[in-house]
Amino acid sequence: MINNHKSVRWRRIFSCNLLFLIFTLPIMAQDLLVTGKVTDGHLPISGANILIKNTKNGVVSDFDGRYSITAKPTDTLLVSYLGYTTLTIPIQNRTTIDVALQEDATALGEVQINAGYYTTTDREKTGSIARITAKEIETQPISNPMAALQGKMAGVNITQSTGVPGGAFNIQIRGTNSLRADGNTPLYLVDGIPFGTENLGSTLISGAVLTGYGINPLNSLNPKDIESIEVLKDADATAIYGSRGSNGVVLITSKKGKPGKTKLNINSYSGIGSVSRKLKLMNTQQYLIVREQAFINDGFTEIPFYAYDINGTWDRNKYTDWQKELIGGTAYTNSTQATFSGGAENTSFLLSGTHYKETTVFPGDFEFSKKSVSFNINHSSTDQKFELLLSSNYLADTNDLLATDLTRQAYTLAPNAPEPFNSDGTLNWENSTWDNPYRYINEKYLAQNNNLISNAMLQYQPSKEWSLKLGLGFSDSQLQESKASPHTIYDPSYGLSSKESSLTLNDAKMQSWNIEPQIVFHKTILSGTVNALIGTTFQNRTRKQNGLYARGISNNNLIKNLAAASNISALGTNNTEYRYNAVFGRFNYARANKYFLNFTGRRDGSSRFGPGKQFANFWALGAAWLFSEEHIFNQNKSWLSYGKLRGSYGTTGSDQIGDYQFLDTYSLSGLNYQGNTGLKPTRLFNPNFSWETNKKMELAIELGAFNDRLMLSIAHYQNRSSNQLVGIPLPGTTGFPLVTANLDATVQNIGWEFEMQGRIVRSDNLNWTTFLNFTVPKNKLIAFPNLEGSTYRNKFIIGEPLDITKVYHYTGMNPQTGIYEFEDVDGDGLLTSANDRKKIISSAPKFFGGFQNNINYKNWQFDFLFQFTQQLGRNNNYLGDLPGVASNLSVEFNNAWSAVGDESNIQPYSTGINANITTAYNRFTTSDAAFSDASFVRLKNFSISYTLPKSFSSIVESSVNIRGQNLLTITKYNGPDPENQSVRLPPLRIFTFGLDLNF
Repeated sequence: MINNHKSVRWRRIFSCNLLFLIFTLPIMAQDLLVTGKVTDGHLPISGANILIKNTKNGVVSDFDGRYSITAKPTDTLLVSYLGYTTLTIPIQNRTTIDVALQEDATALGEVQINAGYYTTTDREKTGSIARITAKEIETQPISNPMAALQGKMAGVNITQSTGVPGGAFNIQIRGTNSLRADGNTPLYLVDGIPFGTENLGSTLISGAVLTGYGINPLNSLNPKDIESIEVLKDADATAIYGSRGSNGVVLITSKKGKPGKTKLNINSYSGIGSVSRKLKLMNTQQYLIVREQAFINDGFTEIPFYAYDINGTWDRNKYTDWQKELIGGTAYTNSTQATFSGGAENTSFLLSGTHYKETTVFPGDFEFSKKSVSFNINHSSTDQKFELLLSSNYLADTNDLLATDLTRQAYTLAPNAPEPFNSDGTLNWENSTWDNPYRYINEKYLAQNNNLISNAMLQYQPSKEWSLKLGLGFSDSQLQESKASPHTIYDPSYGLSSKESSLTLNDAKMQSWNIEPQIVFHKTILSGTVNALIGTTFQNRTRKQNGLYARGISNNNLIKNLAAASNISALGTNNTEYRYNAVFGRFNYARANKYFLNFTGRRDGSSRFGPGKQFANFWALGAAWLFSEEHIFNQNKSWLSYGKLRGSYGTTGSDQIGDYQFLDTYSLSGLNYQGNTGLKPTRLFNPNFSWETNKKMELAIELGAFNDRLMLSIAHYQNRSSNQLVGIPLPGTTGFPLVTANLDATVQNIGWEFEMQGRIVRSDNLNWTTFLNFTVPKNKLIAFPNLEGSTYRNKFIIGEPLDITKVYHYTGMNPQTGIYEFEDVDGDGLLTSANDRKKIISSAPKFFGGFQNNINYKNWQFDFLFQFTQQLGRNNNYLGDLPGVASNLSVEFNNAWSAVGDESNIQPYSTGINANITTAYNRFTTSDAAFSDASFVRLKNFSISYTLPKSFSSIVESSVNIRGQNLLTITKYNGPDPENQSVRLPPLRIFTFGLDLNF
């Protein structure tokens, strides 16, 4: 009986379970349609992969980030996108799953890095490549893309030369390699097309407002059209560019369309800018004391008639803050961009238009504006064997400025100078007693630049192992520049008329085309992967430049009409052609996903050298060992998640000497003989000089800890540039100033680069990432045969940096006279520049870097960057005028020495008549006292953005932002600005408010 009861019980249990399975299995097996949206926490991600784990079933998110996939309730989704952390999400019977991916800057094996002719990843690269993306660029209200790199890359030092719109940025990648100031420019490529950055302008026209560098062609690029900027630094990364890679390579890649739903993006911001730093200048009372004491020191018993500032001609109680009047205005910025993009599986497109306008802080109505249109289309065949990419960018900018930077006048004008305007609005010349600075407002500078960059890439892949590529590129730059100088910029007492008005014109054009066919090979061989390519480059560049000077204008209203001028003369015509041809190649071998070998080479040919010297070979070898993949490290990965050793050695070169340097050349003499204009020789024939050579070596270690939450990179580099291309001065008896030749001198740059990245917080609502880069560079001249016997003996010293300045050594003030004294180095009792200016001052940075933070909290995003530099710089003792002349000064020049026993460090004032005081001051400005600490820490940029919640609008996704540039500078520098250390307009402090709409 018991057995029967047990049997009955088991039958009941079995029956119940069977019934349960019968009813539940269909439910469990029923597929679900799962939908949702993939975002980065704010904006949708198009092209994200949504895959059912352990299957090959998957979909791709559309342009709005939306997806739909059929799956079982028990399945798990894998959601991934390049540059973001892959998420694993159990479905758990849900039909709607929205996904917020977190950016993974340490996705070393996923993020593609542009290395020029090929792509690589952080994991596989053997060279030194720094990179910033559109996401970082877009957080900065800038007009020049080089501003986006400041403080963000180890080994890349960028300084802004002026705050005037359209001004230049000076970039040095791992130091100065050439003895020539113009021989240290890196190679710029925009979508693979060489981009000429030499100034097409004329310094006769732009030199007074865009001091030193003229108008910068990089302003012709629209930062908002840029997808990424890569900077190639070591031999492994740059040797494939041969002679053009000696000073590094800057690769600028424009945004491309992506498959998905057609989308419209509108981005707009407006902002204000002002001078970020002002000098503390003397007020009227302080200034008058200095001036009066100067006349007393010079033996005057009465103030002379020409001292209008203190003899009562000008109001002694008047005070004007000329910094506020001349450079204290507000610059307004407006930018609007619309981008239309989309496409299907095999064809995608992007069309973008931008309008940008920026005014100045100077008085008057001046502005810099640019308009750009860019488009690209990418098409591939159904079988993926053919691919075509077409892109083009056209930008027109207009720089309407006054012809003179008023910054120096703002610093030096007497604080009691007269009012600039009469009651009727005309210029006040105060009975010809001053040089009214507002006169410069009537002298107009105008630059109109049109820039076109177009390229095409055709690719045919007959098999998985081979592909054929053809790159075609064309660029066209046209600059029209003018300076109109009406006679009204001069004092009316001179009695001038429009006959003395003038117009200076510059018309420059530069066109370039290049053709690059390539063969690319990819195959798995001997348990490793081979990637190889071979190609050739054909480039041709022509430049035409004409200058005219017109005078004797019939009426100032016609000043820009040449037909209204009675006298027109040519300033010069310059037509040059540059031809370049090269063969290049790359062989890369990767084994076991941990050993990487990369060989690159290039044979260059340049028209800038004579017969027999036109070709040269350049090469590099790079290797990397991913030691964290070794078995010994895999056994215990408690903290070390990534480790790589890499190194490279190779050569690059330079032909940056200009065209036709090896030929006999002639120019117009300007003299007439029997009705004909004669020629004069300007350059001697020298076919023997050849390429500069730069040998580069680097060793680096890269580490990742705690699942790559902490990343560290340490690199040591050494570059030696020899066979220097310089102008060797010739005796005056030859009739020529110099001859271009190779100098057997060697320049060395060594340094350490440190980069660290840390994921401080990683959670659903809060993510905080910090970046630090730190560079310690050292530049020196290590060889220069017969330097002491050359004309460079007072400019360079073996063992010292190239940027040195030889100065007097300031020893203090004579306790009896209060006059500055200096070391008599040779002890002959005389102070001479040749024998006693022996103190060495180097203004090169001792170290520089940046500290960046990105914080995301729910719908909020915070970004800020501190830039820092330790260096020496020229201070107020160099930039100012002799204390006592009719020029305002910094308040530190108060309380000069007046009697024995005074403890002042300012020598007695003088109006320039006292020879001892004047001579001593001139030496003072060329002594080590004219240099001081110019180190600084600058809050370079700051950005706060907020993405409006979805409930705000179902049609448009929008975000608002507040951003700033050059917000705060912490420095002890005794001068206008520690970055450019000059009397040019300092970089502006900028605040903007913006709106981003996605339809």
